[in-house]
Amino acid sequence: MKYYHLILTLAVVLAIPTIALAKEKGTGATADVEATVKKIEQETLDSLLKSDTSAFEKYLASDYLGIGPDGVTQNKSELLADIKSGTLKLESSTMSDIKVQVADPDMAVVVYRTNDKGTYKGKDVTGEYRWLDVFVKRDGKWQIAIDQGTQIKP
Repeated sequence: MKYYHLILTLAVVLAIPTIALAKEKGTGATADVEATVKKIEQETLDSLLKSDTSAFEKYLASDYLGIGPDGVTQNKSELLADIKSGTLKLESSTMSDIKVQVADPDMAVVVYRTNDKGTYKGKDVTGEYRWLDVFVKRDGKWQIAIDQGTQIKP
C-alpha cells in the first residue's frame, strides 16, 4: 500500500508540469483564434461599409444562416444579394464590447455590439445592436456559420 501511494504521488508530481505546459499552449492557441476571428469581424464590417461582398464571399460558410434583427432568416446568397443591390446599406458602424469564447479548436463564438447608421429595405435601421456570430474552422479556414442580431432598445 505504501508503494501505491508513493507511485501515485510521483505520477501527480510529474504530471503537473506537463499539464501546465499544455494549458499555456492552449492559451496561446486561444489567443490566436481570438485575434483571427476579430480580424474577420473587422474585415466583414469594412467590406459592408463599402457595399463590397468580397469579405463575405470569403468568410461566410456555404451553409451560412443569418437571423436579422427583424427575425427573418437569410442564407449566404440572400445576404450577398442584399449587399450588392444596396438593399442593406450602412453609412457608418462601430464595433465595441467584443467577446470571444473559443469552444474548441474548430469553433468559436463572438458576441459584440455595433452602433450603426444605415438602411435596410428602405427603412432606417440606425441604432445599437448586439450580434452573436458562430465561427467554425473548415479545411483550415475560419468561417461564419451562423449570426444573429438584436436591436438594443433605447
